[in-house]
Amino acid sequence: MIRSVRDIPTLENVPVLVRAALNVPIENGAVVNDYRLRRAVPTIEYLAKRGARVVLISHIGEKGTETLEPVARALGVLTRGVSFCPSTIDARARDAVRNLHSGSVLVLENLRRDTGEKDNSSTFAQALAALGDVFVQDSFDTCHRLHASIVGVPKYLPSYAGLLLEEEMTALSQARTPQHPALAVVGGAKFSTKEAVLTTLLQHYDHVFVGGALANDFLKASGTPVGKSLVSTTDSSGIQTILHNPKLVLPTDVRVVRASETPTPTQARTAPTSDVQSDELILDSGPQTSALLATLARDAKAVLWNGPLGNYENGFVESTDTFANAVAHSSARSVVGGGDTIASIESLGLLSRFSFVSTGGGAMLDFLAHGTLPGIQALD
Repeated sequence: MIRSVRDIPTLENVPVLVRAALNVPIENGAVVNDYRLRRAVPTIEYLAKRGARVVLISHIGEKGTETLEPVARALGVLTRGVSFCPSTIDARARDAVRNLHSGSVLVLENLRRDTGEKDNSSTFAQALAALGDVFVQDSFDTCHRLHASIVGVPKYLPSYAGLLLEEEMTALSQARTPQHPALAVVGGAKFSTKEAVLTTLLQHYDHVFVGGALANDFLKASGTPVGKSLVSTTDSSGIQTILHNPKLVLPTDVRVVRASETPTPTQARTAPTSDVQSDELILDSGPQTSALLATLARDAKAVLWNGPLGNYENGFVESTDTFANAVAHSSARSVVGGGDTIASIESLGLLSRFSFVSTGGGAMLDFLAHGTLPGIQALD
């Protein structure tokens, strides 16, 4: 049975190691979106107010060279008593933990600066565990990873679920068995990472819409032209199985540009999916598709959404933003996740209009597919 942070018997002056979700976007040395930090604060403050010495561990970025120092500064704006240590498991880090006052918070340096984190090194996990008397897992967004701070540390310390992790588990468990009619929308790319969740969602949802580059795989498998659009280099047998499910919904029109042109919305034309030319790229869903999704959202009692519906990073945001507005103004219970999805919702000022916003992208999809994650199982 997974124990809650509320079950920790003693906290006064106890060093508590917290795996937190501090992986936030940084530009010019400053945090540009603090959503995950805001969601991390309740667990941090729960522990600090009870006198714990709170030691936060996390990663930032993908290179392994980034620093959590600007994150510590941003976190210090949201809650009191935050300091930063530019190392993780060496003598300097151990001294910083030892000198931490009751009720204070210490952010240690990026875990991924040590290869032992991603390698799930038992030596690294033990060194992390030595920094605390208790471990709290509150980084749902990384619980699908077999990393030392996720599945290694719980082997060596009494381990508990943080408040955010509990919220995620409750909301996403409910989303696996939604009220009907129910609409699921999955965007992004890489069919290989979406096959399991699409299979599960088709069992429990009345309509499952596939958008983004992921839709290209299904359009191509159905014999519809996709021109030079991004498609997965994966075995299509799984796609064919899903393609014939009557609950599956695909775009009926798209926004395309010539492959030789700069991919900007101003250069795009709208076309039926049957009219994509051999030298064109599909970069967004079209208005007819957006209208269909808006109708499905309006009529639904439950909406689940993960991933943008177009090439969001290059400015193809129209279908994503249109759907965000449709869901926000529906009466459905809405559960959403994924970085670009949240970016759209926040840019439109609609965050409070959604029932639950997950901090996970891939972790959310894996939980929906399997009902648990390695980092959650490690706590049991």
